[in-house]
Amino acid sequence: MQPLEGITVLALEHAIAAPFCTRQLADLGARVIKIERPDGGDFARAYDERVKGMSSHFVWTNRSKESLALDLKAPQSQPILAKLLAKADVLVQNLAPGAAARLGLSFEQLHAQFPQLIVCDISGYGDDPVHAGPYRDKKAYDLLIQSESGFLSITGTPQQQVKAGCSIADISAGMYAYSNILAALIERQQTGLGRRIDISMLESMTEWMGFPLYYSFEQQAAPPKSGAAHATIFPYGPFATGDEKQVLFAVQNHREWCLFCEIVLEAPDLANNPHYINNSSRIENRALLTAIIVKKFAQHTQREIIALLEQAHIANAGVNTLADLWQHPQLQARQRWDLVDSPVGPLPALKPVGRTAPEDYQMTAIPALGQHTAKILAELALD
Repeated sequence: MQPLEGITVLALEHAIAAPFCTRQLADLGARVIKIERPDGGDFARAYDERVKGMSSHFVWTNRSKESLALDLKAPQSQPILAKLLAKADVLVQNLAPGAAARLGLSFEQLHAQFPQLIVCDISGYGDDPVHAGPYRDKKAYDLLIQSESGFLSITGTPQQQVKAGCSIADISAGMYAYSNILAALIERQQTGLGRRIDISMLESMTEWMGFPLYYSFEQQAAPPKSGAAHATIFPYGPFATGDEKQVLFAVQNHREWCLFCEIVLEAPDLANNPHYINNSSRIENRALLTAIIVKKFAQHTQREIIALLEQAHIANAGVNTLADLWQHPQLQARQRWDLVDSPVGPLPALKPVGRTAPEDYQMTAIPALGQHTAKILAELALD
C-alpha cells in the first residue's frame, strides 16, 4: 500500500508552486483531481513545446493526476464541487489572493460543511485575511519573489545580479505546502478535523535565505557575490582544466588545505604560507591563489584533476550540463529513471526522491486537458 493511498486531493492550481506540491502527493499514492478551465486549462500547458510538443513545466509537475475540465464560475459547477469536496481530504489552490473566497472555497466557508477538509492556500505574500499585510494583493511570480526576498542581491557576480536557473521560489513554496499537508493529515488522525494552511512564497524563500540573512545580522555586510564560487570559503568553486572543461572542488578545513597543497598543487610549502594559512587569509588573497590553481590545473585534464582531488580526499564535482545530467552514471546505476505515459507517448521521469520499491509510489500518466471529466462525473452520478 502506498503511503497516501485513499487520500483524495482537489487541486485548483496553475503554474508551478501548487502543481509541484500536488505532484509530490500524487507520487505517494494520493488521488489528485486537477480542476482546469475548459478553455485552455492550466496556463503552464502553453509555456513552451519542448517535450514533443508539450510544455516542459507541465510535464515536470503534473504526472499521476486526473484532469477535470470545469468552469468554476458556472452555476452548474456548484453541485459537482460540493460532491467532490464531500469526498476530498485536501483542497490545494494557488488562485489570486481572495479568488477562492469569492468562489465560496475558503477554509472559513467550507469548514462547517466539510470539517474533515484540509485547505492549503499558496500565494506570493500570504492570504490570511486577519494578517493580510500591504503586499497581499501584489502579483507574485517566481523571479519577482527571488528579487523581493533578497536572493538576487547575493547571487551572480559583483558586476551583475543573476537569478536561479530553476524556479526556486515556486519549488520552496510547493515543498512547504507538501510538508504542511502531511503534518495536517497526521494531526487529523488525532482530532478528526481539517485545518487551514497559508503558504507564502516570500516566507518560503526568506527561510531559504537563512545563512546569508544571519551573516549580515545587525547591518553587517552581506556575503559578496562570487558567481559559482562560495562567497565566504576559498578555494570552493569551479576552476578550468587544460582540456577546456571545469572541476568544482571545496577545501573546508586546514587538514584538507594541506593535502590539497601537497597532492594536487604539488607545493606542500604553500600550506603554511602566511598568505594562505587559513580561510580568512585565502579569501583576502583570493586573486593570488586563484592564479596558482589555474596555472596548475591548466597542465591537466578534468579527469586527471578529479583523480588527484580524490587521492587527496577533497570534495569535488564535475561541472555538468543538462545533457550530462540525463546520462549521469550515478542516476543510471541507481535506476532512478522510469517512463510515464502522456498525450504524446511515453516520457522519461525521475522516480520520487526517497522512494525505491515500486509499491511505495506511483508514476502514472500526464493528463490531457479534461481527460478524466466524464469518468469523474460518472463517479458522482452526474451526466
